[in-house]
Amino acid sequence: MLLTFVFILTGYLIGSVSFAVLVSRAMGLPNPHSYGSGNPGATNVLRTGSKKAAVLTLLGDALKGGFALWLVQRIGTTVFDLPQQIQEFTLAGVALAAFLGHLYPVYFGFRGGKGVATAAGILVAMNAGMGAAILGVWLLVALITRYSSLAAITAALAAPAAAAVTFGQSWFTLAVLCMAVLLIWRHRGNISKLRSGTESRIRLKRRDAASLPDGG
Repeated sequence: MLLTFVFILTGYLIGSVSFAVLVSRAMGLPNPHSYGSGNPGATNVLRTGSKKAAVLTLLGDALKGGFALWLVQRIGTTVFDLPQQIQEFTLAGVALAAFLGHLYPVYFGFRGGKGVATAAGILVAMNAGMGAAILGVWLLVALITRYSSLAAITAALAAPAAAAVTFGQSWFTLAVLCMAVLLIWRHRGNISKLRSGTESRIRLKRRDAASLPDGG
C-alpha cells in the first residue's frame, strides 16, 4: 500500500504542473491567473492572441495526464511486478490524482484549471477507443453549439457511461465518474451563464480572442 500511495502522489505532482503558466513564462506572456477568467487553461491563454501558446498549453495539459499513467504502469509492471488487481486500483488512483493535481496544483497555490484537456489525456491513456469516443462527443457539441463549456459538460456526462461499457464495474469506472463530477462542478459558473444566455461562444478570429469562453 505504501507503494500505491507513492505512485498516487507521483500522479498528483505530475498533474500539478501547469503548462499554461510555464508556457506563458517561456513566451513572455502574462500570467494566466492575471487576466480573463484567471483560469490557467488553453482557452484563457488564447485570450492573449497567441495560438501557439494555447496549443502548447493544450498539448501539455493533455499529455501530462497520459504520461502519469504510462509512467506508473511502466514502473509497476517492469520494476515491481504488481498484481493485476493492485495495478488497476493504483492506476485508477493515479488517474484521479493527476486530474486533481491539474485542478488544485500544489506548485501554484492550488489555483488550477477546469481539467478538460487533462481529463482527455487520461481517458485516451486508459483506453484509446473510449477516449476517442468522448473527444468525438466534445467536438460534435462544440461544432453544433459553439459553446466550449457545453461541449465539456456533455462529454463529462457521457464519460462514466463510456467507462462502464469499456471497463464494467471497476476502479477505472469509479475514477472516471469522480473526474466527471469534478469537471462539471468546476464548470458551475459556465452552467449559470448558459442558463442565463450570457455564455460566450467559440470564436476563431484573433480580434475576438478576449471573448472566448473558458472551457479548459
